[in-house]
Amino acid sequence: MDKKASPITVAQRLVIRVYPKSHPRGFLGGRAHHMLKLSSLRAPAALAAAAVLAGCSKAVVLNPAGDIAAQQGDLVIKATLLMLIIIVPVIALTLFFAWKYRQSNTANTEEDYDPDWHHSTTLELVIWTVPLMIIIALGALTWIGTHKLDPYRPLDRISATQPLDAQSTPMEVQVVALDWKWLFFYPEQGIATVNELAAPVDRPILFKLTAASTMNAFYVPDLAGMIYAMPGMQTELNAVINQPGVFQGMASHYSGYGFSGMTFKFHGLAQADFDQWVQRAKKEGQPLTSAAYLQLAKPSERDPVQRFASVEDGLYDKVLNRCVEAGKMCMHHMMAIDENGGEAYVRAQGLNLPQDVCTVQNAAQIVAALDARATPATAPALPQ
Repeated sequence: MDKKASPITVAQRLVIRVYPKSHPRGFLGGRAHHMLKLSSLRAPAALAAAAVLAGCSKAVVLNPAGDIAAQQGDLVIKATLLMLIIIVPVIALTLFFAWKYRQSNTANTEEDYDPDWHHSTTLELVIWTVPLMIIIALGALTWIGTHKLDPYRPLDRISATQPLDAQSTPMEVQVVALDWKWLFFYPEQGIATVNELAAPVDRPILFKLTAASTMNAFYVPDLAGMIYAMPGMQTELNAVINQPGVFQGMASHYSGYGFSGMTFKFHGLAQADFDQWVQRAKKEGQPLTSAAYLQLAKPSERDPVQRFASVEDGLYDKVLNRCVEAGKMCMHHMMAIDENGGEAYVRAQGLNLPQDVCTVQNAAQIVAALDARATPATAPALPQ
């Protein structure tokens, strides 16, 4: 190295390429060129770091807009802090032991070496007692949280600072997972929407969920945890949104080719704004009939928002019981027949029907006949 050249640090040796003296730039020229190149990378690196830090403000799970999601986020934080009670000391002691007992540490003497050491009561107590206490604490938090945040459990508060009004009733929203879109029924308002969900701020919401074909999962991170939607079954979710805004909703369970586009917007609105939204749907939308639903249920991807001004009576129940098609027996009728004895029950009612009673051709005939014949004196009526 040229004696007149300024010394370079180890870090600089790692980031610059040293040119030989024979190179046109020479040693110092090459060094200056690459230090300039390194400085030009600082701005993009700073922007990338800022983007990462900015992302922390969008950590929805830890900073949601709904009370249920906020309580779930608190559980995540508490569980993490409890686990760090073990993780941080273990990492710190690992580094400490590696430094203290390094080969070059001249402070260590032969007297410090004890190859026959094998037991320490104090150390055993720490090793076993602390993790046991943490496991007990985690178990208690999980048990309490699992029951308190049960999605089927009605809300007992609006937020940490706002109690639930005893006179308030939850707004029901019936959710159907289609291929590959979301359909929302509003029984109270008499409307339906596709890929758009809205609710008043600080009003409890009762979601009833099912699917038309493929199992899926409904998830609005700002609102509550994800919950499954399954064909022929109904799940429930109680939640509340506490802040106005537009929030992301999605399908969190892979359901086929169009899964990635199965998203929607959830609007948290003041009551007056929600009423206007409902009136706009009634003014702009078309009726949602069984025929319209069957067209809507056909697989499609990235569907735009649709609003329906009215909904055919009992359409959600037909979707749930898989009998939207004309003449198809509903699952709850079929299960009622099976519960009462199946074919024997049908024949006991005096119906001389074919062996296979679960066909499209005779489903309506069976249901109508059983409904007409079943009385409290003879047999329980089939549920509607």
